[in-house]
Amino acid sequence: MKISTKGRYGLTIMIELAKHYGEGPIPLRQIAAEKELSEAYLEQLVSPLRIAGLVKSVRGAYGGYLLALPPSKISAADVIKTLEGPIQPVEGIENEESPQRELWIRIRDAVKNVLETTTIDDLAKHKDDNDYDGYMFYI
Repeated sequence: MKISTKGRYGLTIMIELAKHYGEGPIPLRQIAAEKELSEAYLEQLVSPLRIAGLVKSVRGAYGGYLLALPPSKISAADVIKTLEGPIQPVEGIENEESPQRELWIRIRDAVKNVLETTTIDDLAKHKDDNDYDGYMFYI
């Protein structure tokens, strides 16, 4: 399973909103500028996140986006599933021979477990100082 820029940048949006949780709406242009990303692309990504009930939009001069739920209630899986679709390493697992099917199911379940047990709050609180003492995910 390969996570595209949709999933990666979607997580970036959510992490930045989590860092400012409770401070009011954050404009996407601010996130785009800070992370050197395309504002137009982030606009495309935030729409499915809003439809899924993960973010809210606020219009007006001081508008922007904010998390619809506390960051501790949103998992990385919520974001990835919304933007990338189902989490599965191989299409058509049910058609695979038994030993291979078991392997693909174990891989899928391990990835799902990591994504489902990692919250946006966990990611937002992670130290960003190029120190590798933080989270280490093993799959």
